[in-house]
Amino acid sequence: MSNSGPTSTPMMDQYLRMKKGLPEDVLLFFQLGDFYEMFFEDAKEASSILGLTLTKRHGIPMCGVPHHSAEGYIGRLVKGGSAWRLRSRPPFRSRASWWSGS
Repeated sequence: MSNSGPTSTPMMDQYLRMKKGLPEDVLLFFQLGDFYEMFFEDAKEASSILGLTLTKRHGIPMCGVPHHSAEGYIGRLVKGGSAWRLRSRPPFRSRASWWSGS
């Protein structure tokens, strides 16, 4: 699940750090706005179990569910014996503060 090069972003770096801290068999629901997204092998597994559309962006497999529907999808995972974790993405500093160096 290594990610480097042009597709490496602060958001993906956060995801990879969070995923690294979890057991391999745990699906990480990573909150991005109004959706919980899954990437890489998590996306492949979740799309298969939950009947979600598997897409790719910059070659990275991904799928997601609206945050207001997450409980139902998680219930299906639990019934199927899958382990999962929800993680909210910590806020980034605004671009203005990044550019100003504060």
